[in-house]
Amino acid sequence: MPRGRRERLRRRRALSESRAGLTRPERACSRNRELELYENQKCFLLFLSRFLAHSIVEHLKSQQKVRVAEAQRTERSVTPDMSSTQEGEHPLERAGAAPESLPGMETEAQASKSSLTNLSTEIEFSENLHEIKSWEDKSTANWHQMLRVSESQAFKARVLKAQAWEIQASEAHRRASQTRHTSVLEMDATQALKQKPLPEKVQATEKEKCEILFTRPCWSNKIEYILTQVGYSMKISSLWHFFILWLHNGGCSFLIIYILMLFLVGVPLLFLEMAAGQRIRQSSIGVWKVISAWIGGVGYTSFMVCFITGLYLNVINVWTLFYLSQSFQFPVPWEKCPLLENSSDFDPECARTTPSLYFWYRLTLKASDRIEDGGSPVFSLNLFLLVSWCLIGAFMINGLKSTGKIMLVLVPAPYFIILCFLFRSLLLEGAAFGFQHLMLVKISAMYNMNVWCQAGNQVLFALGLGLGPVVSLSSHMYPSTNCLSDALIVALVNLFTMLLVTSFSFCVLGFWATVITHRCSEKNAETLVKLVAMGKLPLEAQPPPNLTANPTSVFNSWLNSLPQPIKHMVFGYVTECNLEKQFLKVKEGPSFAFVAFIETMSFIPGSVFWSILFFLLLLILGLISMIGIMQGILIPFQNTFSSFRKSTKLLTALVTQPDL
Repeated sequence: MPRGRRERLRRRRALSESRAGLTRPERACSRNRELELYENQKCFLLFLSRFLAHSIVEHLKSQQKVRVAEAQRTERSVTPDMSSTQEGEHPLERAGAAPESLPGMETEAQASKSSLTNLSTEIEFSENLHEIKSWEDKSTANWHQMLRVSESQAFKARVLKAQAWEIQASEAHRRASQTRHTSVLEMDATQALKQKPLPEKVQATEKEKCEILFTRPCWSNKIEYILTQVGYSMKISSLWHFFILWLHNGGCSFLIIYILMLFLVGVPLLFLEMAAGQRIRQSSIGVWKVISAWIGGVGYTSFMVCFITGLYLNVINVWTLFYLSQSFQFPVPWEKCPLLENSSDFDPECARTTPSLYFWYRLTLKASDRIEDGGSPVFSLNLFLLVSWCLIGAFMINGLKSTGKIMLVLVPAPYFIILCFLFRSLLLEGAAFGFQHLMLVKISAMYNMNVWCQAGNQVLFALGLGLGPVVSLSSHMYPSTNCLSDALIVALVNLFTMLLVTSFSFCVLGFWATVITHRCSEKNAETLVKLVAMGKLPLEAQPPPNLTANPTSVFNSWLNSLPQPIKHMVFGYVTECNLEKQFLKVKEGPSFAFVAFIETMSFIPGSVFWSILFFLLLLILGLISMIGIMQGILIPFQNTFSSFRKSTKLLTALVTQPDL
């Protein structure tokens, strides 16, 4: 086979193996099988050529024997005539034959002459035949020698490749144990120095194999990989959803169900996705194609879900940036209602609700009164949308190198902020009431199948299973990594994060419900004072003046001490202020995070500082989860379209700037 064609076939085979996603041991086995097949084919061709040469030689020998026998018969017929001629008796005179019989004698003489010529030719051919036979023996000996040499070379090549694999495995184990920050190319060079020189064919094969394996970038170390997986699982919506489920589904009973579902469903599925990504070394689209060509559409579906999730999840970062920009003023704009233009009165619409709700619906969303009423886009948020996408693009512009370094800073930061909020919330009024609901246990929830279903959905949603980023991120990890321990670490850290956020949320929610109830009692007391002054209520309905210390308890004790007729009259003019009902008014969704918590931050002394810290926490959580989602979009693009691998920065800029 020509050398150029052999090189083209070798490159084509290497490309097909890289697309098929074969691992290093599998490619080594494939190379060994191909070498064995090549040696067998060569042996068969040598045997066939020897058999054909032997057949030709035997045929020529048989032809030579036939011609020699014919020549001997001709000599026997000519010899008697020659002897009679030598004795002096002419055959014509003795037989009395006519002169016309002379041409026959000439013909016989010519035939005998030609037979003698053929005999000499056959003798020369026999000599050549002996030479051919000697060459055949030499070629047979050379063939046996070549076969032994090729077999010894193949055996040596296999031994050397096995030694190379052992060196690579020991080097990877030593590098993982010592946490050395060695790049893939440096490790390859070190292994090449340690290895013994291989034959030319084996060296070329190993070189192509290294080019196939190391074209895919890998994480610098395992810590960056684990932090990226943890950051992807720390979505704001999943943290609030876990808090809501805890509140409405039995408290600690829900926690027991969640832990069971986490280890029965969550960890095995997370381990399966990590193992598939590390083993096949493909994105979510490629993994499903390798598993089965008939279900390749599942990979495309997960890619589209991840793309749509990234679009709407970044809107929360836009709202957070807008609130963060408004927090650098005292007092914060959602603490008090705005004044009317050229007037000292507050906006009546804001007075009917709360300042935080007014700021959220009228100044942030600019929502209409009805869903049927349309409106123009909120152009005031376009700048914050651009800033949000630019931050994500800047964090990911250099690929895994910049992403890993950013995760080393951004992922630990929320834990520090949450701990600060937790310690501060423990000192707030009403934190004990929130802890009572945190430690509540309902045994009936253990027998409710709806609670088990919601816990299972929360496990899948919290770990981000089925969307593709887990597979895409793990595809850049070394195949020798223990993905089972990685799955356990990610699941446990995610559980710890949700428990920490839930504890802090219950304390803050208890403080929020307490403050709202106190203000409700104070407002009822002011209403009763005005009604008594107007004469609509008797003097016995006059509330006590000392409501500053604990307005709710003082007002409720005074109200319970009134006579029954007066109590019925008072209930007709005041609203009910119940701490328990106020605590359970929390609704699921971003309105809770942006309204209830924002309103709570305005109640805490030093509201500007705590508001900035709170929105910084939300922004970091939103960015690190968006980085994981964007990796689930960029990596399938690079694996599917080879042209994007050469211009990764351009692809990152195009995907992270959809609003331009």
